[in-house]
Amino acid sequence: MKTTLVQPYLFFGGRCEEALEFYRTALGAEVVMLMRYNQSPESVPSDKLPPGFETKVMHASFSIGANTLMASDGCEEGAKFEGFSLSVSLTTEAEADRAFASLADGGNVTMPLMKTFWSPRFGMVTDRFGIGWMISVEA
Repeated sequence: MKTTLVQPYLFFGGRCEEALEFYRTALGAEVVMLMRYNQSPESVPSDKLPPGFETKVMHASFSIGANTLMASDGCEEGAKFEGFSLSVSLTTEAEADRAFASLADGGNVTMPLMKTFWSPRFGMVTDRFGIGWMISVEA
């Protein structure tokens, strides 16, 4: 059976580099690859990008733990993330507390981090970029 890999691809509408740095600090993310529009081997049609996007992120991949995510500034300003959350399972309550507090900085807590019947710590937060996160501790 062929293995299929599904990876989130996030479009930050001009704030990708800022988001990557935020996730590095908040979750220990590591940027694996980053290419700007002006580094592309093929030129991007000028009518496809807003003015000033030439140095924005065309494509990046980053890892959080063993997971790889991809990101870009996209081809327009502003980002809209709806209908999903990224779930992070951590091994200790201290790790969950730190990650949750970091993601909540400048964001919006939708469910405080607390004990639930399935986890000693679980909470939901939307970060400052509009990405929904579910933080939990492995039971």
